[in-house]
Amino acid sequence: MFKLPLNQLRITLGAAVRDANYNVFYNWLLRFKSKPIEANNKPAIVFSPHQDDETIGCGGTIALKRSQGIPVKVVFLTDGRFGSKPDWVKPENVVQFRQEEAMEALDILGIEPSQALYLGETDGSLGQLSPEKQNLLIAKLVEIIQSFEPQEVYVPHYHDGHPDHEATYSLVKSAIEKSKMQIELLQYPIWMLWRNPLSKHEYLHKNSHLYRLSLGSFKQKKHQAIAAYKSQTPNLPSSFKQAIYSSYEMFFKD
Repeated sequence: MFKLPLNQLRITLGAAVRDANYNVFYNWLLRFKSKPIEANNKPAIVFSPHQDDETIGCGGTIALKRSQGIPVKVVFLTDGRFGSKPDWVKPENVVQFRQEEAMEALDILGIEPSQALYLGETDGSLGQLSPEKQNLLIAKLVEIIQSFEPQEVYVPHYHDGHPDHEATYSLVKSAIEKSKMQIELLQYPIWMLWRNPLSKHEYLHKNSHLYRLSLGSFKQKKHQAIAAYKSQTPNLPSSFKQAIYSSYEMFFKD
């Protein structure tokens, strides 16, 4: 009989327990802690720290809005250079390859090339910007917001567990405040629910409200767009994949 080494067995069992805990927790949130919301006709900007977060977090929402001709812009803050790098992608081509993947995914979701912006900050740097660079980036975000005039803005959750994701929230929130525009801010979770499903989840505080949007037939569009990220999706944990292929997308509002 084939036997796994003890360390490997512990890792495998630990992953299985984490997957089971996460699936239970995710479905509990979906069924009992979230409220249903309907699609709306509000123009929106989706701010994405890396090429794939926009599709994983709200690809179905983007596709749904675009199917109705509602303006949506997607803004990528970093170049994604430190994401997964398969052997078949040369290191010097990673940034270009991830941008090409994003272009394919956004085309599937209905975003015209002119409505995608690539700001090109170094992957992993958003939480460590100098005050001067931070102010310059916020000013750039203000300009984007004021020129597009969205009624909704989508950002990663402020407690998502990734420095770039959390910094994106802070930068965008500052930009909205400086724009002096009335914009609804919706936070999409990427990693936070999966990383520690048995924690106290301080982000589920009493002032935070969780909503779920049913994707209906646009679930398939999202699946197709996720598949465009060939360099990023193969190594994702199985339970994480189950959530991103869900029939719903969840958003937090304060």
